[in-house]
Amino acid sequence: MQLEQVLIKPMLTEKSSIVTETENRYVFKVQRKANKYQIRDAVEKMFDVKVLNVKTAVLPGKVKRAGRRFTKTASWKKAYVQIQEGQKLELFKGI
Repeated sequence: MQLEQVLIKPMLTEKSSIVTETENRYVFKVQRKANKYQIRDAVEKMFDVKVLNVKTAVLPGKVKRAGRRFTKTASWKKAYVQIQEGQKLELFKGI
């Protein structure tokens, strides 16, 4: 798997911003097949930081209603990436 394909997008929620401020940990939506080593390498190469540890969670899809039918969204994986103290990720470089 290519390093550019591992990270899908950063998760910018209220909970993730609290975790970022308190624990210096960033949250990303990642590919389901990506392991912790691939996630660590992708973050280190893309953002030029030192990753201390990676925690992952596979979240189940939700049941949605579409008219009379019920459908299920796909399950997805997110990763909590802790970086070295004093470093930051520039998620919005062009803005």
